Amino acid sequence: MSQGEAAGRGTAKPQDQGWAWMVLLAAVVLQGLTLGFPCCIGVFFTDLQHEFQASNSQTSWFPSIMVAVLHGGGPLCSILVKRFGCRFAVMLGGLLSGLGMVSSSFCKSISQLYLTAGLITGLGSCFSFQAGVTVLGFYFVRWRTLANAVASTGVSLGFTLWPLLSQYLLDEMGWRNTFLIFGGILLNCCVCGAIMRPIQLASGSLPQSANPEEEPASRAEEAQLSNGASPHHPTLQQHTKRTKCFHMLQKYLAFDIFCQNKGYQIYTIGVTWMMMGFALPHIYLVPYAIHSGVEERKAALLISIIGFINIFIRPLTGLLSGHRAFTGRRIYLFTLAVLLCGLSNFICVISAEFTVLILYCVILSIAMSGVGALTFQVLMDVVEMDRFSSALGLFTILESITLLIGPPLTGLLVDITSDFHYVFYNSSFFLISAALFMGLSFCALEKKNELREASRARLDNPSRYQYSEKSTEPKAESQSPPAAEYITSI
Repeated sequence: MSQGEAAGRGTAKPQDQGWAWMVLLAAVVLQGLTLGFPCCIGVFFTDLQHEFQASNSQTSWFPSIMVAVLHGGGPLCSILVKRFGCRFAVMLGGLLSGLGMVSSSFCKSISQLYLTAGLITGLGSCFSFQAGVTVLGFYFVRWRTLANAVASTGVSLGFTLWPLLSQYLLDEMGWRNTFLIFGGILLNCCVCGAIMRPIQLASGSLPQSANPEEEPASRAEEAQLSNGASPHHPTLQQHTKRTKCFHMLQKYLAFDIFCQNKGYQIYTIGVTWMMMGFALPHIYLVPYAIHSGVEERKAALLISIIGFINIFIRPLTGLLSGHRAFTGRRIYLFTLAVLLCGLSNFICVISAEFTVLILYCVILSIAMSGVGALTFQVLMDVVEMDRFSSALGLFTILESITLLIGPPLTGLLVDITSDFHYVFYNSSFFLISAALFMGLSFCALEKKNELREASRARLDNPSRYQYSEKSTEPKAESQSPPAAEYITSI
């Protein structure tokens, strides 16, 4: 049953009021349970190493797989939501997340954790999170921006509470029993999903967006039949399958936008490169602090400090970036936030004293708030909204690849050198280089577009200028597809 059918069978509920606010509360809890959960894995890093006699690189594969699947499973979640609805996807995700962590408590090797906690829990978190965000679009229209901003505070709450709970349970009953309890906690995603009842839209159902995708395939089949081909002819069947497969990829993975839209291309490459270093402090900060002599409870508190500051800074950053003065300029705010993330890592290299690490967490949290609040807003700036969902699919898959390989490669470097400082050197390198690449590229692209507009104006109104150019180059550029231009506003 599709989301549209589910909405049609559901009880009509007024949007932006009543039950919608209960759904928003469920979305806050859901984001804290899913996006906030991976931040606590660093608390178990040292214990897992000792338990399985694993290296830094081997141990870091476990959180890397979890985060990569959490980000990269978007297209699969979209198909699931389209077929069965948001409520089903959220509850299925909660079931998988709980099952993955319960299974993890019985693992006998680090490689088994890759499958249970990494793949199964990561996929379940992906389903619950992305379907939970999607359902807000059905329940909120007028207050949609506010609803998304409030829901994102759940991530900060998760960052604050998960490490503290993890350290307490780890001290009291060990990592295996803690993972077992985590499985029960993550099952609460099913409760959140149960709250998200299907809503009947004003039109009665959602637009059937699948029909346009099926039209090319059906037209090709009709053309073959008109020429006397049998509908069961092997060639026709293969052609129809290829056509459907192509349009499915075009719908969920926007390769055409990537090739034509320079703004989207630059931004996707920059964020993908950035993710090689963005997750490193979250995974290695606690092991680094413990290795440097900081007490385990204090080391776990560092992640909570990052989350606590995020609770207040992230909504403020979202409101500030939403001001019309920053329309078309949010990419530069995002670039500054990424640059600050990279520069802040040098604080850890200078000293590993607990007070210095607190200062590092404060600065990093402020910068992370900017990155978290602006990532999808900038994507909306550079991509037309009617293709946003497919652009988001390719975007999340590419960044999930670097999220997967970044921490293990850095862990391998730490194993070889026995120096945790390389974690922060690596993180700074990827973040700073990504910030410079995106900032300079968008600046050059903006100047190019200004020159293009000036050339068009000169060709349209030659009497306003003392001379006119005979070159045909501006005309050729003016005939380029509109998708190749940098869209500076939503």
